[in-house]
Parts: sequence; structure tokens; C-alpha cells
Amino acid sequence: MEKTIRGLIAFLISSTSFGQDKKELKLTFSGFLETYYAYDFNQPITDAKLPFMYNYNRHNEFNINIGLLRAKVEYENAYATVSLHSGTYVDDNYAYEKIQYLNEAYIGLYLDQSKKQSLEVGILPSYIGFESAVTASNLTLTRSIFAENSPYFMTGLKYTYKPNSKLSFSGLVTNGWQRINKLDKKVLPALGSQIIYKPSDKSVFNWSTFIGKELYNNEWGMRYFSNLYWDKQWNPKWHTVFGFDSGMQNTNEKQLFWMSPVLVAQYTLVPKWQTALRAEYYQDQDNVIIAVNDEFKTLSLSMNIDYLLNDKVKFRTEARYLNSQKKVFVNESSLVNDNFFLTTSLSFEF
Repeated sequence: MEKTIRGLIAFLISSTSFGQDKKELKLTFSGFLETYYAYDFNQPITDAKLPFMYNYNRHNEFNINIGLLRAKVEYENAYATVSLHSGTYVDDNYAYEKIQYLNEAYIGLYLDQSKKQSLEVGILPSYIGFESAVTASNLTLTRSIFAENSPYFMTGLKYTYKPNSKLSFSGLVTNGWQRINKLDKKVLPALGSQIIYKPSDKSVFNWSTFIGKELYNNEWGMRYFSNLYWDKQWNPKWHTVFGFDSGMQNTNEKQLFWMSPVLVAQYTLVPKWQTALRAEYYQDQDNVIIAVNDEFKTLSLSMNIDYLLNDKVKFRTEARYLNSQKKVFVNESSLVNDNFFLTTSLSFEF
């Protein structure tokens, strides 16, 4: 009889527990720290090496490019992410923002049980381009001109629909071209879109667009921008990315255009050693994006070699050469057509 009562109690407890939804709050932390040293053979006298670069942009100096700490919390169909950061990347890239210490800060909601639809609101990572501020995920050490001069972050709302594992569609409403704070509250929000197609786990096609009013020479005008790239892992050794940016800025007098093709190829020599080559061209003759003293028509070539101490730590070195049709680079106090610099970094991701 006693055994029967014990069995009945155990059954009732297990049935009650099974009938209740188990709600858990899941909290995870991650981070990234990157130190670097760069040497520019043009011997710049300003604090930042180049006005259109925002990473590793100090000459003959050991420094922190970015130190980042991220917290993510998940609860039922909701999640939130907050990332704090510091470093010379932040000093340069967030120079005109009132809020500089936040890398990401957004809330996300899954709109259905299958998680095919989601809504995210806040300071979001950029949906444009294949390079991020976390260098460990990039094939090259320094960022392409292509990436440095398109948004690293967006502030607004993002809706995403994933009909299957291969396709993803997103629409965005944001404060504008890489902005946390709006400069003019009378300007309407900008619009964006993103289509991602993954025919396999080794290949990704991405098309992102931006439409919104932006400043050019203190004049607000519509900006139209397109970013295309194809990321392909051919085999365990070869990995390539081809990208193409194009943009148009409207003014009262005319339409201004800029464009940039880029090709990156990475080769794994042995499991712990990798090398990468990059060739890119950036044309912005009206200085819409890159504000220098003359037309910006620049070819950039780079080569880096990486040593992977383990799956969390990378030691990377890169040589990079830039050549412009016009004299847009400064060599001490003179204007010149080219620029050559070396960069090395040690990073830890967790």
C-alpha cells in the first residue's frame, strides 16, 4: 500500500511538471580584443594615418584597435544584445556620435513558432558588406576601402523573413547612413533591403540596398546605394569573396556616382597558416564618400599572412599599397600619388 501511494505521488508530480512550460532565461557572454602596430612609410604627422580609414589608423604606435564585450539574453521568443567597445576604431568611426561606447544594443522578437520571421529594433550591426569590425571573421587583416566607407552599424528597425534554410529577406527603416543620432529631425527615415541566398553551406550571395536623404556639401539629397557580394569556399584551402559597391547622390545641380569592385582570395597553407591577396579599385571623383583634396580614383593591393595559434587567437601581418591617379596622399608635408604601410595585429576572441 505504501509503495502504491509513493508511486501515485511520483506520477502526479511528473505529470504536473510535464504539463507546465519550462521557462528559462539564457544569458551568454562573448568578446573580442585586438592589439596592433602599424607603420606608414609616408610618415604622417596627423594622429590618424588616413582620413578614410577607421581601423589600425595610427602610425608607429602600439594600440588597441577594438576591445569588445557582448552580452546576449534569450527568453522564450525574445532576445536582446548589448555590446560595449573601445579602441582607436571607436575614436575614429564614432567621432560624430553622442553615444560612442555602444557597439550593438537591440531587442529581437521571433514572430512565429518556427522562427521564420523576426523583428529587431535598436543599434544593429550593418547589413551591408562582408567585413565586420571583428577582424577574426575577415579574410584580410585591414578592411577594404569598400568596407571602411560603407556603414558598420545602423540604428532602426529590421524585419527578416526566412522561408527556408537557403533564402532570407530583410527590410529596414533606419536613422540614415551609419547614424545613431539623426542630424535633422525633419528628414524622413532611410529604407534598406537585404537578400541572402545560400545555395550551399559553402556559398553565399548577398544583395543589400540603401535609400535615404544624406548630406553632401551641407546639402540634403537622396542617396541610392547597392552592395553585392559572393562569398565562396571552394575547398578546404581556397576561399574567395568578390564584391561590388555602387552609389548615387542627388544634388540640386547633378547626380554624383561612385563605385568599387573588390576581390579577395585566401589560401590555407597548412592548418595554422593562411595567406590572403586583395585587389580593389575605388572611384569617387566627386568626393561623396571619401573627402580628400582631389578626385579619388585609387587602386589598392594587399597581402597578409596569418598564424592561428589556436581557434581563438590570431597573429596577422599585412602589407598594403595604394596608388591614386591624383595626389590625394600626404607624405610628411607633400601631396603624393601613393601610400604603403605595414600592419600587424594579435587578437583574441571568446
